[in-house]
Amino acid sequence: MATAFAPTRLDSHDDAAGQAATADSATVVTGSKEASDAGEAAASPALAKFRELGGTFGKALLAPMLGILVFLGLWAALAPQVNTSLGALPGPVEVAGQGVALFEEWQAGQQAKADFEAAQAERIAAGTQTEAFEYSGPPTFLDQIFTSLKTVALGFVLATLVAVPIGLLAGLSPTFNAAINPLVQIMKPVSPLAWLPIVTMVISAMITSADPLLPKAFVISALVVMLCSLWPTLINTAVGTASIDKDLLNVGRVLKLGWFAKLTKLILPSSLPYIFTGMRLSLGVGWMVLIAAEMLA
Repeated sequence: MATAFAPTRLDSHDDAAGQAATADSATVVTGSKEASDAGEAAASPALAKFRELGGTFGKALLAPMLGILVFLGLWAALAPQVNTSLGALPGPVEVAGQGVALFEEWQAGQQAKADFEAAQAERIAAGTQTEAFEYSGPPTFLDQIFTSLKTVALGFVLATLVAVPIGLLAGLSPTFNAAINPLVQIMKPVSPLAWLPIVTMVISAMITSADPLLPKAFVISALVVMLCSLWPTLINTAVGTASIDKDLLNVGRVLKLGWFAKLTKLILPSSLPYIFTGMRLSLGVGWMVLIAAEMLA
């Protein structure tokens, strides 16, 4: 009997060993799976951050670049189809070539100016010339671009300096607002072509010097830009000032704030969003007016 049951005990021992090995394998597999899940959980924030950065990068850079490329492609494809008496409409390649040529023209002009000034300095040093003269070469395309930028900048600054104080007064005083509103509504839609002869007459009467501080045409163009672009800033400033919470102004009265403190602490901070919106619109109007003003000034 003992001999008959011995193999049975050995088989039971082998089964126990096999079950233990299976349990160990299951433990190892489970541990590996848990470690893998922990690694994925640790990597998921980094992956989410990477995807977020990729989406932001795509919206900020890739989408605008795609739009520009589509526009250039349509331009290049459709330009040869537009034929006039002067030839086909230039495509992006032709325009880029002309841009390079204009830049080279500007470089040549700068070199000619440098050569003129160097030769003049040598003549003055040698005593053959007593007075220095300014270089009078023709302005290049880039020089004219700089002049246009200065014209818009001066007109925009003047428009802001005029429009913001008037807008603040109109927003704070209903009586003043009612007084200037008809004038604003009449002058706002006036074309730069209508302002130009009036400004030219006034500036020509005021600037009579043969060598003024600023060229007369530059002053005329800047003033026309100012007169056409100040209205959006003025109107938005008045609307923003009038929409200030009355309780805020009452607090200022209770605290007995002076007019300057009330202006800088209460009125301007509340009106700034409207003022900047008006300034942005005024800058766009100034750019549109610039071409007509410079062509006819």
